[in-house]
Amino acid sequence: MKQSYTPGHVDPILAAGDEPASNASRNAYFGDVLESRMSRRTLLRGSLAVAVASAMATSLPFGRALAAGSGAPAPSIGFKAVPVSAADSVVVPEGYRVQTFIPWGTPISGNMPASSLEAGGEDQAHQVGSHHDGMHFFPIEGSSRDGLLVLNHEYVEPRFMHAAAQGLALDSEGFPQHEDGSRDADQVLKELNAHGVSIVRIQEGDDAQWQVVVDERNRRITGLTPMRLAGPVAGTEHVVTKYSPDGSMTRGTLNNCSHGVTPWNTYLAAEENWSGYFANEDTEIDRRQARFGIQTRSEGRYQWHRAEGGADEFVRFDATSRGASPREDYRNEPHTFGYMTEIDPYDPESTPVKRTHLGRFAHEGVIFAPAVEGQPVVCYSGDDARFEYIYKFVSARPYQAASADGSLLDEGTLYVARFNDDGSGEWLALAPGENGLTPENGFADLADILVNTRSAADQVGATKMDRPEWGAVDPATGQVYFTLTNNTRRNEEQLDAANPRAENHFGHIIRWQEDGTHAAERFQWDIFLLAGDQESGRDMNGEPLDPGAILASPDGLWIDPDRRVWIQTDISESAVNTGVYAPFGNNQMLVANPETGELKRFLTGPVGQEITGVVTTPDQRTMFVNVQHPGANTSAADFAEGRLTSHWPEGGSAIPHSATLVITREDGGIIGT
Repeated sequence: MKQSYTPGHVDPILAAGDEPASNASRNAYFGDVLESRMSRRTLLRGSLAVAVASAMATSLPFGRALAAGSGAPAPSIGFKAVPVSAADSVVVPEGYRVQTFIPWGTPISGNMPASSLEAGGEDQAHQVGSHHDGMHFFPIEGSSRDGLLVLNHEYVEPRFMHAAAQGLALDSEGFPQHEDGSRDADQVLKELNAHGVSIVRIQEGDDAQWQVVVDERNRRITGLTPMRLAGPVAGTEHVVTKYSPDGSMTRGTLNNCSHGVTPWNTYLAAEENWSGYFANEDTEIDRRQARFGIQTRSEGRYQWHRAEGGADEFVRFDATSRGASPREDYRNEPHTFGYMTEIDPYDPESTPVKRTHLGRFAHEGVIFAPAVEGQPVVCYSGDDARFEYIYKFVSARPYQAASADGSLLDEGTLYVARFNDDGSGEWLALAPGENGLTPENGFADLADILVNTRSAADQVGATKMDRPEWGAVDPATGQVYFTLTNNTRRNEEQLDAANPRAENHFGHIIRWQEDGTHAAERFQWDIFLLAGDQESGRDMNGEPLDPGAILASPDGLWIDPDRRVWIQTDISESAVNTGVYAPFGNNQMLVANPETGELKRFLTGPVGQEITGVVTTPDQRTMFVNVQHPGANTSAADFAEGRLTSHWPEGGSAIPHSATLVITREDGGIIGT
């Protein structure tokens, strides 16, 4: 996921909404691998798109052959594709209807005030958070009309949140700031409470409209919620702070992008671009922060550490060393972020847990392979930054349905992927003593490896990718899919087989088949889709994309129980509908057939947003999709004059709000057929 900082302002900490490139290793680029692979497999000359298309059309038997062997029926796609759109509205195919649901600020815990610019920080702790992202529907007693909707809230846009921002000049970062440089403490509280996760009980009424139900399980997990650390990093010197001198606890989860659902039916929230929240004025920054983009600086993304009053929960966003011991300050606070946070949605008294053995990086999300009784639990995660990596975790203990819980994620092996130019791949263990991860090379023990996951992946020789984002596993074939959103900083010398395009504006989707079970250490890979316009885009057969299928910057990804591959796009708000992105219109959602390559546009969203998060009820007759940051492409100058690019979903002159879409068919049928 990309995110805005202040539209119209280039963020010196986090430009273009994703982490600054901080990988200086000499590891192979995916583009180099693919270029070599193309030279082996085709004698064609001409554009790269043609060469890649030739290879795709003669690729490994990822489509019909594997599906036929599994006995799985082919999925159907039965709607007429919608055209691209630049309108400030949501468009779905004929025969479908849309309800706008739980926008930012919706009260979920009783008689609380609804969203408003005047609402305070404590109010926000009882309201749906900002900037909806990954989500899952947890049915209550198997129902498709009653359940808990759990959704992430990636970040906030202060100028759309506070009454003080309206009609007043903002500072250079877009905040109403006091003359002494401090920030209003209640505004900071509101922003922290708008981050995190919402758990909301929802029901479908007899009128086919969904509504929020007040329930003891409704709650907010925010940037302030106490959390337990678990796994090899917990209790080590890496995470000792003034708040938790024994390194067992931390507060809050931030920048929650995609998610995961465990085989034991809990929710995992990813911590993606968390590093920009921290200031650090130390003149020397060690790799535990520098490798994640934290540099010597007095500013953080929202300046929370400058909240008036100097409250401890705000000061912690300054990681500067201010005492003789880490128990006296928050120098280690950044080391408590960058994990997957496990939440039990059914137990309102449960404490969220950060599972450190899944690695510390810019987690886009996590996707689990189908759990098999008596075999290890396996899950995959992408590090969403330019030239970063794809990871896999394999549990040490086998899955036993009767007793499985999150402790399975605390013991095992974390691997990182290497993609070879012949279409093979291997998983490289990030474990003490393996692949050069020794004290002599700067890796003292397992906790040191995990806190420095990126540096460990550099050491073992993983393949640098074009921003790996969401993943999905085909329930029938076991094939694993990952979106690679884009990377305009990749040059001709940095191409490889898995990242084939220099100045990769449009992105692509890769997939692989493990050599045996998902716990295998080798795999075979190919490219499923080259995103682009009709000239540069190609489907899995190497055929050009038609007007109903062109797309750019694939991001969100989900495979439904019938094996339809749902693809969501995230063209940056600073680029959407301009330049090379002009043909694609607003961000959208498409669906693909993994056997035939058929691809159709299902939905387009309003202005300045990204489409993100998708899931259906168990009967597949209701789909939930999130619309994040509408109007984010409003320039600073236009905002100052009261001109906004979007007023969705309320229309008129309203401030735009992130919200969830509830999509159903008019005939009550299964979505997508």
